[in-house]
Formats: sequence, structure tokens, C-alpha cells
Amino acid sequence: MKFFAILLGLHILTIASVSVYADDEQQAVLVTGASSGIGLRITEVLSSNGYLVYAGARKEADLKRLQTMPNVESVRLDVTVQSDIDAAVNLISTRGLGLYGLINNAGITMAGPLVEVPVAELEWLFNVNVYGPYRMTQAFAPLIIESKGRIVTIGSVLGIFSGSMSGHYSMSKHAMEAFTDSLAAEMERFGVNVSLIEPGTYASNAGKAASERLEEKAYWSESSVYKNEFIFLKLAQSRGSSGKDPEDVAKAVMQALSADRPKRRYMVVPDASTANMTISKAIDRMLELNQEQAYSMSREQLVEIIDRKLKRPN
Repeated sequence: MKFFAILLGLHILTIASVSVYADDEQQAVLVTGASSGIGLRITEVLSSNGYLVYAGARKEADLKRLQTMPNVESVRLDVTVQSDIDAAVNLISTRGLGLYGLINNAGITMAGPLVEVPVAELEWLFNVNVYGPYRMTQAFAPLIIESKGRIVTIGSVLGIFSGSMSGHYSMSKHAMEAFTDSLAAEMERFGVNVSLIEPGTYASNAGKAASERLEEKAYWSESSVYKNEFIFLKLAQSRGSSGKDPEDVAKAVMQALSADRPKRRYMVVPDASTANMTISKAIDRMLELNQEQAYSMSREQLVEIIDRKLKRPN
């Protein structure tokens, strides 16, 4: 049930405080899904450290609340609606500051058995978590390339390991692993850095939203052959979402934006057990690939590769 706990809290490196380096001109960044949880915390941390933050949100009340924050300009933005994205590009282009950073944060979650959840629910999830960052990156790439800026996407440790009932969400976040690596290779020629932030359990409204979706769509019920997992999920949801304040995630985003040599991946975890589980799963995958195939490497060869890469500059 460890997977459930992470999935419900959702959105895990403990990271030191960082600050924006001095610059003669304020840098502008766009944060999607800025109305609550991780997105709101990113908006608060970046705006308080000198960035002008275009904060994307869908609801009028959230837009008005964000607009009252210093160094924040709210932008009506649903990452599944191309007309919203096009309007945001036009708005930001006319402001004159350009765009230094795109933070693909907007995301949703769901839980359920892979053999029972309807395809329509998977399409709904992918429309936000996968196609959303894809649409946003395509739309804003010219502005980011012009500024030689940064693209930062919020993934999850569940993009590295997965388990029972978390497959749909993990699939969407695993897609961001490949997206980040390919995008980084394609953006390198333009001087654009690309990073992936991989959080675990942090305070978020994602669990509540997933619970409401489950009630509305009734895509997983007590009649399921996975009834025990369904009962556990309902019990966990009734207790509400909990977790550490996602400030560490926001600080990792700021480091990805401001570091001279930003990392490709930032695992941001509030506890050692999740960090160990995530790294162990990555090692498991390496060993599985190496097992009983024509070109398997010996233990000594594997250790040599690890030692060489540990000596490589970040």
C-alpha cells in the first residue's frame, strides 16, 4: 500500500535554500496549474525571489486571488484547451519581457486497476499530464529559445517505480522521463536547459480531486475484483490529503531556473524510505536489462561504469 500513500499525497533531495542571481532585468516565467498545491507554492517562492510569474489557472476565483500577489500576473490557462494556450502566448509576447522559464506543473491523478478502468479515463489523464506539457512546450518554445531559457517539468517518483492501482498515473509520469531526455537533446543547440523535478508525497489537493472524479464517474466500484484495494482507497481519501509543505519542490524549481549548470533530474523527497525505494527501483531496472542477455556485463564492469559516472562533473 506504499504506492497508494504516495499516489494520494502526490505531489519527494532535501534542498538548501537558493536565491535568484542578480540581473539587470526581471526574468519572467510561466507556471501552469498555479492555483493550489505545488503550483501555488512554486508561484509564491519564485515571485518572492524576484521573478515575474505568469500564474496559469482555470477558475475565476483563483485568477483573482493570484492577481493580488506581488510579482504575479494571473493567466487564464487550461493546458487541454489550445485557444487558452494561444491566448497566453499572445499575452506574454505583448508584455515585452519575453519568457525565461516554462514550468509544466499542471497535473491530475487517479487510481484503479489497469484491467478495469475505462480507456476514456486514461485519455482524460493523458490529456492533462502528457499532452498538456507537450502542447505548452510547443507553443512557448520560440520564446524560450529566444531567451536561451529553461523548461522545467514536474514529474513524480511514480514515473520511476509503480505498483498496484497506480499504473495510470505512473504511465503518464514515466512519459515525462522520455519527454525530458529527448527535449533536452533537441534544445541543447539553442542553449536551453531542460530539467525534470520528481516529487513524492507533499501536501496537495490532488487526492481530493481524484476522489471527486471517482465519485462522479464511478469508474471503480465495490463490485470490482479489486474490492479490498477500493475499500482501502476510500478509507484513505476520507482521512484527507496530508503531507509536507511542498516548499522543497519549489526550491528545486528555482535551482533549475537559476543554476549555471542545472541538473537534468531533481528527486525531491521528504523521507529516506521513498528515496531509497526510488533509487532501488532504478537499480533493479538496470540489473533486469543486464540479466541473461547476449552482452551481459560482469559485476566488475557494472561497478566500473558507476564509478566513472560518479566522477563525471554534474
